[in-house]
Amino acid sequence: MSMNDPISDMLTRIRNATRNGAGECHVPYSKLKHELAGVLRREGYVNGVKVEGEGPQRHIVVELRYGPDGEHVIHNLDRVSKPGRRVYSHANKIPRVRGGMGICILSTSKGVLSDRECRKQQVGGEVLCKVG
Repeated sequence: MSMNDPISDMLTRIRNATRNGAGECHVPYSKLKHELAGVLRREGYVNGVKVEGEGPQRHIVVELRYGPDGEHVIHNLDRVSKPGRRVYSHANKIPRVRGGMGICILSTSKGVLSDRECRKQQVGGEVLCKVG
C-alpha cells in the first residue's frame, strides 16, 4: 500500500480508534507525527504519547482520552494542508476552531505548535490540522 499522506493516515487512525472507544492507537513512527502527537498531549486531547519498538519497526502509541462518562474528547479531527494543496497562515491570521474551543496544529520554524503557542510566539506556518 502506497501512502502519500502519512499525517492523514495518523489522523484517521486516531479518529477510528476514538470512535471505537479504544484505549490506545498505534501509528508508524516519524519525527513529525511524534511532535504532532506531543501537541495533542500538551493541549489535553490525549493522555500520553510514547514510542515503542526499534529501528524501522518503531511506532507511536497514543493513549486516547475520554470524559468521566466515556464521552469523546476529540469530536473532529480534520486535515487542512494536504500534499496537493498546502495551506499556510500568518501568526495573526491563524483560523479559530469551534470559536476557540478547538485548536489548529501548525508546522512552524520553531517546531510543531498549537495555534495558542503560535500566537504567543508570534509565528505562523503550515496549518496541518484542526482538532475540535
